[in-house]
Amino acid sequence: MLRLDAAGVHYRELNRMIKAAARDGETEIILDNINGQRYIGTGMEEDVLIRINGVPGNDLAAFMSGPTIHVYGNAQDGVANTMNAGTVVIGGNAGDVLGYGMRGGKVFVRGKVGYRVGIHMKQYQNLVPLLVVGGTAGKFFGEYMAGGILVVLGLGRKPGEPITDDYLATGMHGGVIYLRGEVDEHRLGAEPRVFELDDQDHALLDPIIKEYCRYFDTDPARVKDRPFVKLMPYSHRPYGRLYAF
Repeated sequence: MLRLDAAGVHYRELNRMIKAAARDGETEIILDNINGQRYIGTGMEEDVLIRINGVPGNDLAAFMSGPTIHVYGNAQDGVANTMNAGTVVIGGNAGDVLGYGMRGGKVFVRGKVGYRVGIHMKQYQNLVPLLVVGGTAGKFFGEYMAGGILVVLGLGRKPGEPITDDYLATGMHGGVIYLRGEVDEHRLGAEPRVFELDDQDHALLDPIIKEYCRYFDTDPARVKDRPFVKLMPYSHRPYGRLYAF
């Protein structure tokens, strides 16, 4: 195990040290005093566990293809940008544009997320990206989603607080979104439709909920205390008429 004190360390030097340690066979790296350093885990392929104490900066785990990252706090914008594989677990809240173009791997956020989370998420063959939000999500959640799985649990919501903000799944043309509880249909984009879950959906969701609960020491019964709804696109080419002659 390698422990690095990141206080005052420039992000380029910090990432150089992290990647060098992983190439040398280190299997666990603990980063203390992280304060906005960007690109942690970006482009890494090694099977290494990175534990982050503090708040990492933008593009955490961007283009990542293997490591597991645990953040013991909040995270900023762009987590899992075009990520291919691996796991990111965030113990607090996270910012905007998580999972932009995400192609594989898993992201679990204990708390809330900001705007445009899951934008352009996609899947290819057996690569199915997963992003789970324990709290609520901001505007344009799942915008232009082409594949993968998005889950919003809405835990800790105040009375009357929506599980997502407006323009939910605008431009969605693939993948699936699961929301715990009701959905305000006036917040939906024009493309998705609301469905009840079937047996196949429950079989898919159950292990996802268990994994979330395992990371954040939550009782699965608390998560399952209300039914989920499913959002799917009614068309795989929602804007086709705009470009067809």
